[in-house]
Amino acid sequence: MTVLLPRSLDEVCAELAARPDAQLLAGGTDLMVGVNAGRHPLTTVIALDRVEDLRTWRRVGDQLELGAGVTYADLARPELASLVPVLAQAARTVGSPQIRNAGTLGGNLATASPAGDSLPGLLALGAVVRVRSLGAEREVDLADFCVGPKRNALAPGEVIVGVRVPVLDGPQEFAKIGTRNAMVIAVAAVAVVCDRPGHTIGVGLGSVGPTPLRAPEAEAWAAEHLDWDTLAVEPGALDHFGALVSAAARPIDDHRSTAQYRRHCVGVLARRALRRMATS
Repeated sequence: MTVLLPRSLDEVCAELAARPDAQLLAGGTDLMVGVNAGRHPLTTVIALDRVEDLRTWRRVGDQLELGAGVTYADLARPELASLVPVLAQAARTVGSPQIRNAGTLGGNLATASPAGDSLPGLLALGAVVRVRSLGAEREVDLADFCVGPKRNALAPGEVIVGVRVPVLDGPQEFAKIGTRNAMVIAVAAVAVVCDRPGHTIGVGLGSVGPTPLRAPEAEAWAAEHLDWDTLAVEPGALDHFGALVSAAARPIDDHRSTAQYRRHCVGVLARRALRRMATS
């Protein structure tokens, strides 16, 4: 097996162009599971951990640019947690400390699992994914980036550079349910974000469809019925919000849960998230 160690994005793109069958390796927390199970034989690996540009982040006005190499541990630190609390909350639920120190935002995006913990929050925020190839760069809305279970919109020769999200003025909540209390793959996950000045609510769902999903009817209903001074709604109205979120889910039965339970869970989680926003 050949292992390449580029130190710049230009080198990464050049190596990918020359070796289209090469496998990109960041934290390896998803890839190595498949390798150890014999599902991903490797011939050429391009390791990304020496590319400093991928590990940086910066705020530009009301936008936050996160490099693909930003780890879950980075997201949970106070500097970033204060800007995108929904991603920090999600990051704290990921695996063990070792996994959080290794796993990256770009890896979660590239894997494109419906259960990816960062994806509901990114979707609720309206994230844009930045990708690059030799001589070209483009942006893809996250809603269009995940095209199926563990399938993304990357073209041959492209690498994820990072993701751009807005810095919102308002509370944000993430919650998930799994088969145990910690270090668990989500059976269902919900992210709810609030933009007070824009009077908008974003809702992202995980593990209840072939890709992470938005709940546009629930978002529109909440924006219309929230008291924007207190973010409060009547208890009965909370139930209606939860029902709209449940209706947006497209779950299946699998070895972790039933579709019926998943649909129920996202409604309950969304209702709790909106209620917490009024008291935060």
